[in-house]
Amino acid sequence: MAEESILGFLQTNEAISDSQQFAASVGIDHSELESVIKSLRGFEIVDAQEFQQDQWFLKDEGKTYAREGSPEVQLFKAVPPEGIAKEELQRKVTPSVFKLGSSWAVKKKWVEIGRQGVSRKVEHVEDKIQVFLQQIENGKVVDEKDLAELKSRKLIEYKPLKGYTLRRGPKYVSKRKKAATDLTREHLLRGDWRDLEFKEYNLSAQVQPIQIGYLQPLLKVRDAIQRIFLQMGFEEMPTNNYVESSFWNFDALFQPQQHPARDSHDTFFLKVPSSTRELPEDYVDKVKHVHESGDYGSMGYRYKWKREEADKNLLRTHTTAVSARMLYKLAQQKSFNPKRYYSIDRVFRNEAVDRTHLAEFHQIEGLICDRGLTLGDLLGVLEDFFARLGMLYFPTKFFTF
Repeated sequence: MAEESILGFLQTNEAISDSQQFAASVGIDHSELESVIKSLRGFEIVDAQEFQQDQWFLKDEGKTYAREGSPEVQLFKAVPPEGIAKEELQRKVTPSVFKLGSSWAVKKKWVEIGRQGVSRKVEHVEDKIQVFLQQIENGKVVDEKDLAELKSRKLIEYKPLKGYTLRRGPKYVSKRKKAATDLTREHLLRGDWRDLEFKEYNLSAQVQPIQIGYLQPLLKVRDAIQRIFLQMGFEEMPTNNYVESSFWNFDALFQPQQHPARDSHDTFFLKVPSSTRELPEDYVDKVKHVHESGDYGSMGYRYKWKREEADKNLLRTHTTAVSARMLYKLAQQKSFNPKRYYSIDRVFRNEAVDRTHLAEFHQIEGLICDRGLTLGDLLGVLEDFFARLGMLYFPTKFFTF
């Protein structure tokens, strides 16, 4: 209907000067008319020039006053010439009309509210508020000074109004023929493809954005932390061995063999292969000696250390097992070189799986090997790391171990 109205009007008229007025005259919503205008313009059937003008519109309260009259006039009409008791007047009008109407009617000196009741101070009143609101609603121009009270009472609002001026385009037709978008097998079989009008391809039209892959949130965080470590001069440790021996996972870190963390309730032990075949024997002897008797300033745990416990294979419970390997490897070098190592990888714990816990998680670890390091160096590295991560660093005096 909208398309027929536009094309039919332009067949006998030179132009449609205002699409808003045209939509109102034919009884069509302008948003529906606008979509048709854009389609006709795309096919060059009409030439549409867009314009924008600002206009006053009624708010909900203003629409009510335009229909029923302003509250002060409603209240004035409810007051008879001989006057009325205040309580009776409250029963005759709605609470909102009494509240707003009495305020404005007294302000305009139309009525007087006293102890004896409510009485008129004038014989007749004119509802200019309703008149102005109806004029605005009908699209008529209202003088600026007459708008002052309407604006102060927030009965109207100023909004931009978009419209179009329409003229016949270079491909104007009184009735549009639907263009075919595809040449089908049926068209070829019937032979009617010769009479079809095909839709032109718009080769300059924007295509749909290509959906590309995104990093998974955990990998995104891992990538950010890895970049920070590399910027701080760390190098990554080889953490591709998820299966570890109890020696490197526990014993080399001097965790006693009777520690609860070695229980099957906390750690996944392997059945096949159940034990490791390769351990540095010289280092195993030193670790055994420290566990049993102590050394290097330690008194040890004073228990019988068992090799078979150290040989058990498990899914590593922390990446610190890799750190222990790297320290041992570093100690085998002929000359000592300071090193900074880091790792970010999966570890495994025998946890009860629920919506907030899994049997595996990621551990972030950093290791600095050098001579003369102090607690101040540790705090400085931590402060630098968290600053690069975008987190406020906690005061040193609250740092605990």
